[in-house]
Amino acid sequence: MARPGLKLGIVGGLGARAGADILNQLVRLTPVKSEGDHREISFEQKPLVEALSVASPDYAPVHRKFYVFDALSRMEKSGCDAAMLPCFITHTFLEELRAELSLKLISMTDAIRNHLDRHHSDAGKVGILTTPFVRKDRLFDRLLGPNRAAVFPAPTTEDAMINAIYGPAGFKAGGPVGAIVAAIRSAIGSLEDQGAEVIVPGMTEIPLILSDLPKGHTPKILPTNEIYARFALEETGQATQKPFKIGVLGGVGPAATADFMSKIVNTTQAEKDQDHIKVIVEQNPQIPDRTANLLADGPDPTLALYATAKKLERGGADIIAIPCNTAHAYVDRLQRHLDIPIVNMLTETVDHIAKISPAVQRVGVLATSGTIASRLYQDALRSAGILAVIPNKSEQDRVMDAIYGPLGVKAGHTSGQSAEHITAVVRSLKAHSAEAIILGCTELPLIKLSEDLTRSTRLIDPTQVLASKCINTSMAMLGAR
Repeated sequence: MARPGLKLGIVGGLGARAGADILNQLVRLTPVKSEGDHREISFEQKPLVEALSVASPDYAPVHRKFYVFDALSRMEKSGCDAAMLPCFITHTFLEELRAELSLKLISMTDAIRNHLDRHHSDAGKVGILTTPFVRKDRLFDRLLGPNRAAVFPAPTTEDAMINAIYGPAGFKAGGPVGAIVAAIRSAIGSLEDQGAEVIVPGMTEIPLILSDLPKGHTPKILPTNEIYARFALEETGQATQKPFKIGVLGGVGPAATADFMSKIVNTTQAEKDQDHIKVIVEQNPQIPDRTANLLADGPDPTLALYATAKKLERGGADIIAIPCNTAHAYVDRLQRHLDIPIVNMLTETVDHIAKISPAVQRVGVLATSGTIASRLYQDALRSAGILAVIPNKSEQDRVMDAIYGPLGVKAGHTSGQSAEHITAVVRSLKAHSAEAIILGCTELPLIKLSEDLTRSTRLIDPTQVLASKCINTSMAMLGAR
């Protein structure tokens, strides 16, 4: 049987009893005909210990942010699609968490706003029972908007209420229920005196404490834990869109990875930071050299490439980009074991040439000897009806020296001898009727060639082609979701 809705996580350690109450409400409110109809839930109960109590005027949720992020990361890794955070303090930094995580975070404030709009649209004054930190953060002022006013208990009654929950003899410490309820009743009375038409408990412990309060008590006290549970069930009834993420298998080589990232940023049409695409980079310069393996029986890089790709997959990447031409000799064997696609830089480059210059018949290829020996570009060009023009042996030696030599680009030299080598080989390929030339090693576009040469030669940069393809793919996939 297919599971009903998405797998839902609950961070229970933010308040042990309140988290358990949320779990109970979810189970109770789920419409079922049999046990198999219940929602798949991951409940994590790991107590949160902070140096300062939330009752302290100096409280700041720095440790709580790390705690919640770690808990949600574990849930994301375990396959949760969405998560609940039964803690109003956590909702003061909910957007920070959303920016760093792929799973859907169910908002308690959205749940309350939705309930107020549906059932208390005429309420102008809303009483709030919450912690001093949440009050100062103005979380509920933002929740209520301009058409409703938030009112809070008088300072003395608020202090007594906070102590009744967080103090040494309070609710969290197992204190006497009578004194705790009395303090909360006093805070409610303060809100009533200020004309509150409806009261919102802004601490998840309060609905538990007041569960035995007479139903006829006025003004209306919202059962916020139940409201949150109902909202979560509605919100997780079907899959929702997550931010698109490009995974970059980096370090092959490091400078080429940085160049690719720069081209992703510069090619994206964005008016502000938030318009850019999420990117996850796994920079692994320890992956064995691809050319050495292809030409001289050097260490096999396949497992290292695969392990790095799997890290990107587990990190939530939607596609994988490998800014290394030679590494594409291993793409086919990697792809069959991955659940997300690798964008093939070589075939995209050939498609790009065919699209912008359909009349081109001969294309030069500058690449590592490993790429040349593997015939990656030659075969891709032949499939498009284009003849590959390859450097002769002495020219290929100059290309390799420009890349790997002591004065080559991998050693950090982007001018001088490396530029002289590439300039000479480009001119030779043009003399052999190459109508365009592929810079088929991702370090080659980093070499500074003369303006005369770049202006008079159709140089194709596969790194730029790959960046553009990744951006276009992200736009297309987001539009399809």
